[in-house]
Amino acid sequence: MTINLVDFIASKRQILFFLFVLSQVSNGYDEEVHTLQYTSDNFSEKIKKKNHFVMFYAPWCGHCERLAPTWEQLAEISNEEDSNIRIAKVDCTTDSTLCYEQDVTGYPTLKFYKAGETKGIKFRGDRDLPSLTSFINDLLRSSVEDEDDVAPSPPEPVNGLLELTEDTFNKHVSSGHHFVKFYAPWCGHCQKLAPTWEELANSLRNDDAVSISKIDCTQYRSVCSQFDIKGYPTLLWIEDGKKVDKYTGQRTHEDLKAYVLMMLFKNADEANQKSENANGAAHAILSLTADSFKHGVEKGLTFVKFFAPWCGHCKRLAPTWEELGKKFFGNDNVNIVKVDCTLDASKQLCDEQEVDGFPTLYLYRNGRKISEYSGSRNLEDLYDFVTNHLQTHDEL
Repeated sequence: MTINLVDFIASKRQILFFLFVLSQVSNGYDEEVHTLQYTSDNFSEKIKKKNHFVMFYAPWCGHCERLAPTWEQLAEISNEEDSNIRIAKVDCTTDSTLCYEQDVTGYPTLKFYKAGETKGIKFRGDRDLPSLTSFINDLLRSSVEDEDDVAPSPPEPVNGLLELTEDTFNKHVSSGHHFVKFYAPWCGHCQKLAPTWEELANSLRNDDAVSISKIDCTQYRSVCSQFDIKGYPTLLWIEDGKKVDKYTGQRTHEDLKAYVLMMLFKNADEANQKSENANGAAHAILSLTADSFKHGVEKGLTFVKFFAPWCGHCKRLAPTWEELGKKFFGNDNVNIVKVDCTLDASKQLCDEQEVDGFPTLYLYRNGRKISEYSGSRNLEDLYDFVTNHLQTHDEL
């Protein structure tokens, strides 16, 4: 059989072109070759074997899409054969049960899991490569140090309430927000507060933003001396190991819960406005959940924004809603409120209030829903809507 040289060269070029096209198609479908994809079927088994840094995401989430190239780059430099860390991801739209069990309430949620542990440490920093690698290195370094000098960890909380000791206190409060009860078992006021404190901890048990704990000053005097405790019970708000505030208000569950929400709001990134009152810092917008909603809307006019963080219309409304809150700040008859319907603590509430789209704006008077706002979302129209209902009620 005789093969023409020209035909052979042409045939070879076609084959090479075909292989080139095939490689491009393959690359298009397999961009993320380093990040491990986990599901409900293999998640528990995998994280027991090595340290893991996991991104819980949703494909439609814009923040997730922007993070994806950095996450893949992190996986490329970390997922080596002899590495003691694995970079992985979980799609919460296909493995929603797993994400619920891991207390994922927003996307992306990034959690570090030490080998053998099922409770992750949430990452809250900037989502750039240096910050992510620094976070990993710090935790890996602490894991090695812990193996040499293991500091006791607090026991698992009982319904959200942690019992701290001399050995566990400093490590526990060294980072994050903490509301701590310093008490003595013989103290009558402490005994009276005990069930309310347990109720507070239980109502906030799913909130990663705050820890509710207690410590017995008759057993662990050095800790209580460190915070200059002179009477019982003393309730301190502690941030990153430092005392920030001493609570001096009423000791009802509602008042304690409102204080926690206020302190968390004061520290939130979106808090642009601080105003001083007799008890410290107050705010123009109140964030409510199912636990605090009934109490939050029971008096006067309450204008509520039900929203989702990923909703574009909600994001555009957010600064206007803040301005609206400032306009009514100090008016005891009007509250401007928001409810995040993606939080586990609020999903059932939003269903009960018949929220079927975001944002949904409802007006309540003395706890009863009286109107839904459907007009223009500029500041002037929103302000007029509230004042018109306020004036109408005054005239009656």
